[in-house]
Amino acid sequence: MSDLSLTILAETASDALPIERLHQRTFGPGRFVLSAYRLREHVDHLLDLSFTARIGTLLVGSVRQLPICIGDTPALLLGPLTVEPPFRSRGVGRALLDRALKDAKAKGHRLVLLVGDEAYYSRVGFKPVPKGRAIMPGPVDYNRLLVAELVEGAFTDVSGAVRPDWSMAK
Repeated sequence: MSDLSLTILAETASDALPIERLHQRTFGPGRFVLSAYRLREHVDHLLDLSFTARIGTLLVGSVRQLPICIGDTPALLLGPLTVEPPFRSRGVGRALLDRALKDAKAKGHRLVLLVGDEAYYSRVGFKPVPKGRAIMPGPVDYNRLLVAELVEGAFTDVSGAVRPDWSMAK
């Protein structure tokens, strides 16, 4: 990252359209059928826990987190995390993840769930969800369902359907 002057900032409402365009370029239209998008249809992401990565004024990455429940336990769903292709493998995604998890923990959140690549996300503490412990809406590859405990032992007795946290719905 030494050759980039990267700035990580909390997402603002004015970032919505540039982020949507970034998602279109990096994920395409197929993203809407994914189970994580089923959750995003019902509750907004939290701007204070969602971040942009910029080099100067150029948006090069984004990560969002939204409030969910696993059974009756509050948690966050991280994603999507995306970085413009020319800036991948340069630490942008890691910087976004580090900030998102640090701020979530600082604000009292205990668990973060995501659907993603274990080899990538395990570097920041994500582990596979044991089979049957969390049930996602719609189709999901349960081998890619991961959880990070922001507080040790926070996932120990948690199980159930993953749903939007309606108490946080807008």
